Amino acid sequence: MATFVLVHGGGHGGWCYQFVARLLRAEGHEVYTPSLTGLAEREHLLSPDIDLDTQITDVVKLLHFEDLRDVILVGHSYGGMVITGIADRAADRIGHLVYLDAANPVNGQSLVDVAGPFMLLARQMGRVVDGVELVLFPGNDPMSFYGVTDPALIEWMKPKLTPHPWKCFEQKLELHNEDALWAIPQSHIICTSTIEGRDIEALKARSDGRVWDIDTGHDLMITEPDAVTGYLLKIAAL
Repeated sequence: MATFVLVHGGGHGGWCYQFVARLLRAEGHEVYTPSLTGLAEREHLLSPDIDLDTQITDVVKLLHFEDLRDVILVGHSYGGMVITGIADRAADRIGHLVYLDAANPVNGQSLVDVAGPFMLLARQMGRVVDGVELVLFPGNDPMSFYGVTDPALIEWMKPKLTPHPWKCFEQKLELHNEDALWAIPQSHIICTSTIEGRDIEALKARSDGRVWDIDTGHDLMITEPDAVTGYLLKIAAL
């Protein structure tokens, strides 16, 4: 039995992994799907202080208080920033890193550095609420980026999406334990539509060739949960 911790991306919450989590649990695996501070069912904790460090700490604390070890840590989209920070702080608890159509940062990079054009466009459509600069408000514009076209899935998602503090996206990642971090095996599951602009050969070199693509939109855990789960089970069997 493997232990999975599935970390969501911007504007989402642990809810976005419901389909994948159900499939993994049916195979006997332990699955955690935390929502990051200020988002989803934790939106009531929104404050001007929330940043990337806050959301990294959310999951580091989960690993320690649940005493999780040899974890398969999965991050979607912005969650790639988060899991890289988690693995830097808790390398001894991580058995495998999975980047799910995710940001792949190095030390000193922010999500703006990694995905600048989209993030700057998102900022233009953001607004300040109660002293917090927020982006990715639910609506038609973010939905096109998320790549979800099924009307039923869109209606399921919309009430659950929450705006994300901009501070999380502009804070630069600080790594202090890189030898241990980059020694952790990693795999990449990406969307065919986002291959352009990615250095696939570099990803293959980092992951012993474990770079797979699924022909779907960015929110692949929602649109293609069976395919995503299949790759995660393959990783668990390594």
